[in-house]
Amino acid sequence: MVSETTTRGVVLDGRSLTGDQVIQVARAHVPVVIGEQGRRAAEAAWSTAEQLVTRRSVYGRTTGVGANRVEAVGADARQGHGVRLLRSHAGGVGDLLAEDEVRAMLVVRLNQILAGGAGLRPGVADALADALNAGSYPAVHEFGAIGTGDLTALSETGLALLGELPWLGTSPGPEPIGLDSGDALALISSNALTIGIAALAWHEARRLLEVAHTVTALSFLAVDGSPEAYAERVHASRPHSGQVEAAARMRALLDPSERPSARLQDPFGFRCFPQIHGPALDAAAQLSTVVGVEINAAAENPLISADDDTAYHHGGFHCAYLRHTLDGLRLALLDTAHLSTARLAALLDPRFTGLRPFLALGESGSSGVMILEYSANSALAEVRALAAPAGLGNAVVSRGLEEHSSFAFQSARQSLRSLTALRLVLACELVTAVRALRQRGLPPRAGTPLRAAFDLAAAKLSAEMSDRRLSADVEIAAALLADLAAL
Repeated sequence: MVSETTTRGVVLDGRSLTGDQVIQVARAHVPVVIGEQGRRAAEAAWSTAEQLVTRRSVYGRTTGVGANRVEAVGADARQGHGVRLLRSHAGGVGDLLAEDEVRAMLVVRLNQILAGGAGLRPGVADALADALNAGSYPAVHEFGAIGTGDLTALSETGLALLGELPWLGTSPGPEPIGLDSGDALALISSNALTIGIAALAWHEARRLLEVAHTVTALSFLAVDGSPEAYAERVHASRPHSGQVEAAARMRALLDPSERPSARLQDPFGFRCFPQIHGPALDAAAQLSTVVGVEINAAAENPLISADDDTAYHHGGFHCAYLRHTLDGLRLALLDTAHLSTARLAALLDPRFTGLRPFLALGESGSSGVMILEYSANSALAEVRALAAPAGLGNAVVSRGLEEHSSFAFQSARQSLRSLTALRLVLACELVTAVRALRQRGLPPRAGTPLRAAFDLAAAKLSAEMSDRRLSADVEIAAALLADLAAL
């Protein structure tokens, strides 16, 4: 099942939202529409929850939360229980998060509510949809989550819905709404912020990993690489899916009629590209699968089930799957970044290009693009530092009763930062590869996808070869990567 996108916007039903649609709503401000199936599921869960609290204890509705779950909240005290819970949990600290991260959280949380497990009054879903469509979003602080629910971020969202905290964005937020005792925990029992940021990371990873083939192919041509390394027969004999995909992409980009290779075997940056880049493709595919599950999951604790008229108390809020997948992606990205700097080094070496050291032109002693090797390795160091697993540590909280934390939120934020640095590494290589091909007068063959990529880059990047400041070139190349990925 694929979520519908109509002229009215993305239709949310709690079952079929895609990562691409999260990006459309978060960044392109595509409107959202609540589907009837999702609305019915949310209404059924809310009605069930309203009845359950009259005949049994339900965590967070008739009790306190965390270690306070043993403390009963009497019927006469429930009126203000939810508001107190939101106020006490709205303790996020640090800087405010970026708009696209918060909007991604809102659309994920809205869709999860429509999956029908929260038991949250449907008016909350309407208010979230109104906020998204109006271009408003709550002020959410960056620190507060440890991978067992984005409690502070969603509490701040709840207080914004109540009118107690401000809305940011292009217009005022929705009119304040009321929340009852059960709505508070039902709203905040989610990893929607972490999942939304993970969706943003997946989207960026997919683009950069795809364009890495194009950048590699341009560098390959500049050093007269050997296409034997990408032969179908080679990879059919060891058919890891990402490796096979990377080799196939390189064969499609490299015209078999291009000039002969200069060496029997190339350095690893060219020869082992499918084997080293392939795991990153596999990691991104795995992240797509996990994000797809999470954005359509009814994982609230307790899970309100209208089907069998009960509430299930469980650990579905724990985000270990997502953290492990994000941690694996970053480690694989590091290898892709390492190869890019290795190819850049080859492009600066006369043994591989037949050109002057550092692709210099002009007076003797000119430095050419020497400094880009330093800049690329500086950005690579950031990718390396961020590759450390976020879950190496642990936090024991709530008087020892919650004794394991995934730190998935930290992993998602690390992933976005790692991808920002990887983009700069690839941009440095792109600037260098285009310069080398220009100096050799050997652009890719006309009419090929690689020639289209070269022409696009060459049209934007300066052809001036004298020693000059190169920061602007790298910034232009970084912006170009998205366009090259779309070719």
